[in-house]
Amino acid sequence: MTKPASLPYSDSKPAGAADFYFAINATFRFLLDRFGAEGLRRYWTDLGAQYYAPVSAAWKQHGLPGVAAYWRAFFAAEPGADVHVREDGDRVVVEVAVCPAIRHLRAHGRQIVPCFCQQCFFINDGIAAPAGLTVRVEGGNGSCRQTFLLLEADVPLQNLDDIREATC
Repeated sequence: MTKPASLPYSDSKPAGAADFYFAINATFRFLLDRFGAEGLRRYWTDLGAQYYAPVSAAWKQHGLPGVAAYWRAFFAAEPGADVHVREDGDRVVVEVAVCPAIRHLRAHGRQIVPCFCQQCFFINDGIAAPAGLTVRVEGGNGSCRQTFLLLEADVPLQNLDDIREATC
């Protein structure tokens, strides 16, 4: 399979493997237990800034249209996702009606790490910052809104209370 132009990596399968969600949930639980909430948040931020550096570079090059194209391609490959991406002037809004990770974890009776949904802020902000962007997340626990905008936009800091805890 060739990579979509909006994804800076390739994959050999047409859709992601949902069982990966088990692995990330377990990894988050281990890191939380071992290093606490701050350690887990540093992990997420570093993951965004380092592992996803090619995504950040693409966002820097293509701006908000590149952000929208990335999320459309990303969620098209996520099994069970119900997500709508829209460009709205000075921002890109990702409306997650059904989070594929939360859906899969619940369907298989997994105990979800309560702060699971905070990853969407910390990882995505780690990707966005080097591209001159930021993100704000509202909702969680299976559906949320992620808004990507210019870093210099006059928006308040992310309030983690705006991200609901995940439950089974």
